[in-house]
Amino acid sequence: QAQLRESGGGLVQAGGSLRLSCAASGIIFSINAMGWYRQAPGKQRELVATITRGGSTNYADSVKGRFTISRDNAKNTVNLQMNSLKPEDTAVYYCNAGAQGMGVNYNYWGQGTQVTVSS
Repeated sequence: QAQLRESGGGLVQAGGSLRLSCAASGIIFSINAMGWYRQAPGKQRELVATITRGGSTNYADSVKGRFTISRDNAKNTVNLQMNSLKPEDTAVYYCNAGAQGMGVNYNYWGQGTQVTVSS
């Protein structure tokens, strides 16, 4: 059974750092892009950062220069290093992975991990 398992969320003061990790398992096809999205209360889910299998990255403007995404293709893991956190970064963070096999695209989501930044 395909699964994305996140870890590393928590409560931190503004200006602090957290590192989120996500491990994919049970996905039989090659994973292409992996990424992190977030959803704050009353808001739509939004992209935070993505990374391709080749290492190309894309960041939301709001996190550029503060967050760094990385991945290990051999382990099917993706991490998000979050520095200089702000209260507006408070949200549930979701791991995402896309795979393709036999002409079909698959999109996987984790259960989410809460990140709370206090002012």
